Amino acid sequence: MPNSATPTHCPYCALQCGMNLTPGADGTEGVVVVTERADFPVNRGALCGKGRTAPAVLSSRVRLTSPLVRRAGNLEPASWDEALDRIAEGLTRTRTEHGPDACGVFGGGGLTNEKAYLLGKFARIVLGTSQIDYNGRFCMSSAAAAGTKAFGLDRGLPFPLEDIPRTGCVVLVGSNLAETMPPALRYLTELKENGGKLIVIDPRRTRTAEQADLHLSPRPGTDLALALGLLHLIVAEGRVDEEYIRERTSGWEEARAAAMAHWPEYVERITGVSVPQLREAVRLFCEPEHAMVLTARGPEQQSKGTDTVGAWINLTLATGRAGRPLSGYGCLTGQGNGQGGREHGQKADQLPGYRKLVDPEARRHVAEVWGVDPDSLPGPGRSAYELLDALGGDIKSLLLMGSNPVVSAPRAAHIEERIRSLDFLAVCDVVLSETAALADVVLPVTQWAEETGTTTNLEGRVLLRRRAITPPEGVRSDLEVMHELAARLGVEKGFPTDAEEVFEELRRASAGGLADYSGITYRRLAEENGVFWPCPAPVNDGEAVSGAGLEPVTGTGGGPVAGAGGGPVAEQVAGGGGSPVESAEAHPGTPRLFLDRFATEDGRARFVPVSHRASAEEPDAEYPVLLTTGRVVAQYQSGAQTRRVEELNSAAPGPFVELHPRLAERLGAAEGDPVAVVSRRGRAVAPARITTTIRPDTVFMPFHWPGEGRANTLTNPALDPTSRMPEFKTCAVRLETVGK
Repeated sequence: MPNSATPTHCPYCALQCGMNLTPGADGTEGVVVVTERADFPVNRGALCGKGRTAPAVLSSRVRLTSPLVRRAGNLEPASWDEALDRIAEGLTRTRTEHGPDACGVFGGGGLTNEKAYLLGKFARIVLGTSQIDYNGRFCMSSAAAAGTKAFGLDRGLPFPLEDIPRTGCVVLVGSNLAETMPPALRYLTELKENGGKLIVIDPRRTRTAEQADLHLSPRPGTDLALALGLLHLIVAEGRVDEEYIRERTSGWEEARAAAMAHWPEYVERITGVSVPQLREAVRLFCEPEHAMVLTARGPEQQSKGTDTVGAWINLTLATGRAGRPLSGYGCLTGQGNGQGGREHGQKADQLPGYRKLVDPEARRHVAEVWGVDPDSLPGPGRSAYELLDALGGDIKSLLLMGSNPVVSAPRAAHIEERIRSLDFLAVCDVVLSETAALADVVLPVTQWAEETGTTTNLEGRVLLRRRAITPPEGVRSDLEVMHELAARLGVEKGFPTDAEEVFEELRRASAGGLADYSGITYRRLAEENGVFWPCPAPVNDGEAVSGAGLEPVTGTGGGPVAGAGGGPVAEQVAGGGGSPVESAEAHPGTPRLFLDRFATEDGRARFVPVSHRASAEEPDAEYPVLLTTGRVVAQYQSGAQTRRVEELNSAAPGPFVELHPRLAERLGAAEGDPVAVVSRRGRAVAPARITTTIRPDTVFMPFHWPGEGRANTLTNPALDPTSRMPEFKTCAVRLETVGK
């Protein structure tokens, strides 16, 4: 371990906060402490409790340090050779008896870009299966689908976080970033200090909503109607930017007609948000020269999530905000590598560089990089929930990396049953998660501080995580796992164990795609504190290779989808398909997208006409209350890692049911009483937390815990028809007292 601090990034949310890791005071090998890293612009040294305590999971007391195999029903320690042989035998048996598509692969939004890239390649080249997806499908797939429809390109934020305090108004829809990514709250604080306004839209009066100039509390599942009602008022009050619409968009008349069917009083009845509040929101949003709409899981995790996000995008287009400085639409990505994780091939329908698996040219390009016949690449497979639902049926074996669906998937009890019904399950993880505990083989893999690799944060900023310590004996990287399994399954080459070597291949595979990383190198990432994609590699004539459907982007970063870039760095790189390119002034990366044109064929943003529709499951006499779910500040995702940190568990020791005093009175429940929440899919029990910060018709549960308090036992897997996002954010439930 180096004696000086190692600059790296937090393993948790999509801020990917910068931090330094320094040796522990006692000098014990493998012990590190987190220290401030003020030079990284995203967090400027600030860290939340999860980031500060992240090294606790490096301890051998809580993490896996030996492979485990199931013998006589129990998981027992085994050698790496035995464990890898068992996985190879299980996958081979499944392919031989049932065909390649009987093998499933499930990844995670926390995997590095190198791992996500190689996992997609492993599934399609080694296993020959189409059945691969990842838990990022549950994160922001609706926003990705809506952004692609409107702009031709999906990147969570098309501008850096540093632009937020400089705008005039931020509309924050369905995000409690004070708890989900606390260091980002400073951007909203600075916004208000600069005279800007904050509108927060959330059924709960969260810590984030407390900061708002205006808090709108709609009924869960009605965000689409709310956005349409605001657009109706923008039209009625003459606040539309007609010149912008004429010059930079298409489809306005159809979208306008759809919005005009949602008059304010009608929207008030649907959402519970009063007409005066709707008018005030329009005033705050439209009066400043600059404004932004930022969405998160609230509007996205719905069976109409794509349309809902599309309606909020329409708001930015109608007012001339998208593709203008200090303005526009953005999505607050959740998982640590939720952005990069969906760009390079672990998603069911995609190839590296955000290419479509059904595009013949995309298949040709990637197949050339991989050295295979394009026709050998499988077609698109099932989305995440559909893949999990097929386990034990069409899919007999599963290789799972970096996910815990027993806790995190909707209708979780059913998914647990499907996992138990598999012929064979292999899991690669840092800890023995609830899903890993069901496996036939568990492989202990390296963590963030024990390996080098890249991630892409919510801004589209590609970052270098550096290895700071040596992993314990008995632990290997996911790249080593794929290398060893590929060799056992007959593929000797193409699966390097060195992360930088994998990234060099990823650069070639992404070249010319929408998410073009070809101009990015490890050296640049180290020197520049990250590089924003798209960042094409320079070519002989001084122009850069651009993404599919885009005009060429000049090396100054001022091309059709680009904005102001960083300083150029000359670099010798290899182009797509292994073709060499000459060194030239390097592309500086693209911090700000769409300032000149959008990434559509004609360069125009597209309005998408949408109309309100009910959620997949509305309250009725049997299930009269709405449930919505989310996170708390001290835990993260399924809690597999954070629940093993003493400080975080002390702050958030277990699940709870948040309900309004009027609802608690009708139920006869007091603070701390066990309350059963029952849906059509199951029953969860947790202590009551009574508060006036939630609507009387709604209850809230965090989803970090397994067992009887597992919130996702209740949630509805109804899928958005475009994004295949499940409807986590709303379902019908009833409440029951327990033990009275």
